[in-house]
Amino acid sequence: MTAYAIAKLQDAAPHPEVADYIERLPATFEPYGGRFLVHATPHEVKEGHWPGGVVMIGFPGIAEARAWWDSPAYRELAPLRSRHIDGDIILVEGVPEDYVPTAAVRAIREAAAGGAA
Repeated sequence: MTAYAIAKLQDAAPHPEVADYIERLPATFEPYGGRFLVHATPHEVKEGHWPGGVVMIGFPGIAEARAWWDSPAYRELAPLRSRHIDGDIILVEGVPEDYVPTAAVRAIREAAAGGAA
């Protein structure tokens, strides 16, 4: 099932290390089937407050996303970003194409009713 690496990054002053990071990044995720889905594109905030930028990389599955994150190539490269840009990064597995939220709704209703089924 498709998985994603999603980063919410704060705006940062331009730095040569960040340029190096961006230039070298695809070579770290391509061996794991990763590809940019969102990068350097504007976003619209519809609710809340979301300064900075969004990056999303898609992978064939969560195992590939984890393998990329833990890979020596990415671990070596990551400090070029983290020294200059603060942010939050998550790995998350997607849902199947035929997903319906029935189980999530059931759990919410049970929790709201005090756990009674």
